[in-house]
Amino acid sequence: QVQLVESGGGLVQAGGSLRLSCVASGRTFSSYAMGWFRQAPGKERDFVATISRGGGSTYYADSVKGRFTTSRDNAKNTVYLQMNSLKPEDTAVYFCAAQGRLYGTSSSEDYNYWGQGTQVTVSS
Repeated sequence: QVQLVESGGGLVQAGGSLRLSCVASGRTFSSYAMGWFRQAPGKERDFVATISRGGGSTYYADSVKGRFTTSRDNAKNTVYLQMNSLKPEDTAVYFCAAQGRLYGTSSSEDYNYWGQGTQVTVSS
């Protein structure tokens, strides 16, 4: 089992920045590729970003490419999502997730463990 806890969400004006953190406990964190997803009210959960076990490979949704960056610190069992140039359409609950593969995927069905989510609200 892996337990994931996100933090760092909040209210920010358009153009601002936030950094989300996701701390893992349980089995060896470095055994998992990590992903970020988001879900806006009334919408499906969408892929945002993923990072490989060692952190050397990342992949982003087109909607956030160039604005968001994911990274990880395996010594701290933590994955991060740095969000810059935020837009109102980025408003959603953000989730981190873990899957037992070397490289992460963009499909939520491939992830075995999920955090509870953290709310990000971007005002115009």
